[in-house]
Amino acid sequence: MPKHLLKLLKHTAKHTMSIKNEFIAFIRDLQDEICSAFEKIDGKATFREDHWERPGGGGGRSRVIADGNVFEKGGVSTSVVHGDLPEVMAQQFGVSNSKFMACGISLVIHPLNPFVPTVHANFRYFELYDHEGQLKDSWFGGGADLTPYYLEEKDGSHFHRTFKEACDAFGTDLYPKYKQHCDEYFVNKHRNNEARGIGGIFYDYLRPNAEKTAEDLFAFSKANGNAFLKAYLPIVEKTKDIPYTDAHRSWQAYRRGRYVEFNLIHDRGTLFGLKTNGRTESILMSLPPVARWEYDFHPAPGSQEAQLVEWLKPRDWINMQDNG
Repeated sequence: MPKHLLKLLKHTAKHTMSIKNEFIAFIRDLQDEICSAFEKIDGKATFREDHWERPGGGGGRSRVIADGNVFEKGGVSTSVVHGDLPEVMAQQFGVSNSKFMACGISLVIHPLNPFVPTVHANFRYFELYDHEGQLKDSWFGGGADLTPYYLEEKDGSHFHRTFKEACDAFGTDLYPKYKQHCDEYFVNKHRNNEARGIGGIFYDYLRPNAEKTAEDLFAFSKANGNAFLKAYLPIVEKTKDIPYTDAHRSWQAYRRGRYVEFNLIHDRGTLFGLKTNGRTESILMSLPPVARWEYDFHPAPGSQEAQLVEWLKPRDWINMQDNG
């Protein structure tokens, strides 16, 4: 092999290893920061931590919180898995005899008080190799979205605006594009495209190219990961002590049923984890502790519940007529 090609391959391998290691360090630090903040605001519950190994390569660190003053159930997990790409995934990617590495942080928090929204976020990095271990492909993905049961309009605006500010530093075209992706992805197609929540941002398959390097894409993911607590915690602080009734909890459980449906039927992360022999307990920690289903239920016209259903439709949360 010519020396200049060998030098280029070594540089690429070193560069890729750097991005992978930096991303892994980032998600582990972010996990610590988020868990610490959640324990502080809850004031009672703490995270249980489990370290697990994946048959075939890699493992993760799952943290679960439950029965708190604020958080009824939640999980914040990181994982770094690798090995032979399962055949079902190889077919999806259109490759054969491939190996992979996937690392990421994933969290879902289900608060006790129905006036506090459920929240979901994940940030991940994926590498694909040929049978000789040479890098063939790599990409970033992630995002965050809010699933309220009751909502003040300005709180929805705050959540979206925080991620818009994080995105704008890398291009003002990104937030509108990734908000639309989020609106189109987090829907229950079997429920006439009913949205799971009010969205946020969602991006996937962001690959390095001539315009954006892996470092650029990593910086973008990092900025959005670091925006998560700024987007969510002020809403929790504002709503966690609002008095609620059994009727409020019943509506919360009903809407949580829709959350369960999306995660088990449509969520690509859930399906990927199960198809790659991930740890089932960690994958399904996103499910709420209590959910319910009711036949052909419709909220009363003019009620807070009916207003929430209207706000589930895609809308401009930044340029509202009244930002309060």
